[in-house]
Amino acid sequence: MHTSDEKSRNVFASRNYRLVFFGALVSELGSVLYSFAVSFYILEISSNNAFLQGLYLALTGLTLLLLTPVGGVLGDRYNKAAIMFVCDYLKGGLILLATFSMLLLRSGSAHIVILFVIGILGSAVSGIFSPAAGALLPHIVPEQKLQQANSYFSARSAMQSILGVVLAGVLYAALPIQLLFLIVGFCYVFSGVSEMFIRYDHQKKDGKLTLRLMFSDMKGGIVYLRTQKAIMALMAVILFINFFASPLYGNFLPYFVKTDVAGAGTYLFDRLLTPELWSSVFSMLLGVSSLAGAIFLSTRPQKDKIGRQTSVLLLLMSALMIGVTVAYWILVARSISLNAFLILLCAGFFAVGFLVSFLNIPFNTVMMRVVDRNQLSKVNGILSIFSQGLIPLASVLAGIVLQTAGCTVLLLVCSLGFTGAALFLLFSKEARNI
Repeated sequence: MHTSDEKSRNVFASRNYRLVFFGALVSELGSVLYSFAVSFYILEISSNNAFLQGLYLALTGLTLLLLTPVGGVLGDRYNKAAIMFVCDYLKGGLILLATFSMLLLRSGSAHIVILFVIGILGSAVSGIFSPAAGALLPHIVPEQKLQQANSYFSARSAMQSILGVVLAGVLYAALPIQLLFLIVGFCYVFSGVSEMFIRYDHQKKDGKLTLRLMFSDMKGGIVYLRTQKAIMALMAVILFINFFASPLYGNFLPYFVKTDVAGAGTYLFDRLLTPELWSSVFSMLLGVSSLAGAIFLSTRPQKDKIGRQTSVLLLLMSALMIGVTVAYWILVARSISLNAFLILLCAGFFAVGFLVSFLNIPFNTVMMRVVDRNQLSKVNGILSIFSQGLIPLASVLAGIVLQTAGCTVLLLVCSLGFTGAALFLLFSKEARNI
């Protein structure tokens, strides 16, 4: 139960919220450093093999997808905070193991194998972690403060995009990869220490968890979700939205930096920025605008309906994607001006940051309000399948397209597909009821 005094205070007055917030701050900093380093390191030691990078993204994404429903069942049956700190200890241990393995085995092919194995195991742990973490806030924050709580979480992620990726770019250029991984491993361990002290009223379910009971719980979550027709309609569209959007950041951006920017000889601010640091600049701009959007929403009242707003924002994002595609074809593919494209891409990432904040924060808040707390972990797990189910396939296909047809074709396919999905959502009667 939340008292009236708790409901009137800022969420940071809650000890539990502070522990969750700062634990996530440290662990996600480690995640930013690790993701940045792995993406560029695989390209570096494989001679810019875009297919290999896409395969890594696909296998880790598929593992995350398969384990998330299991994490949803565990999150609704067991203490969510305990699941979180155990998973952070495991992720930290895996990355430290990878660090020492890479010190012992020095060849590039051995490092690729280590990264693939640790990436798959780490994604399995993340699949257990995410549903529990996503369902914890309603247990420690009053309903009236959920948008504020989600806004601060989004602002934290934005700050990490601003500072974390810049730090990642600097550390990646300055440190051996093993020392960077060592830092990441300790980030996860420190996060686990913070999460050990979270306390909330956990209602333990009776009965020993068996494989049969696990599948029964998953089925119960699906049956519950089928009663939420508006959410189901939105998730069906987001499945394809993510399919066409994920390759732009996961595949296109590292490939563009390693080929077009690094291969240009001279480029904008080349005396100050390495090619990898340009990737940090894009993420920093995304983070700055996301931070501004999150701060704005933290002061705004929660909306009851967000369906129409979501459709309009997605159409604006599709317009930006089409603009980037045309700009790349004219300015980069036809060798007119790489620097002009860099400036336009900076503006595009800055605009997307605002849109993402106004999409994600209201949606997460509505989900936490309308879904039964005892079903929220399972529902989060099932929705992850709906929203991310095609991302592993998208990563592989994007890698093949980049390797064979280049960036222009990939951007064109992603832009048109994203626009089609956004238009479908705009005319969906069910989605407008969210």
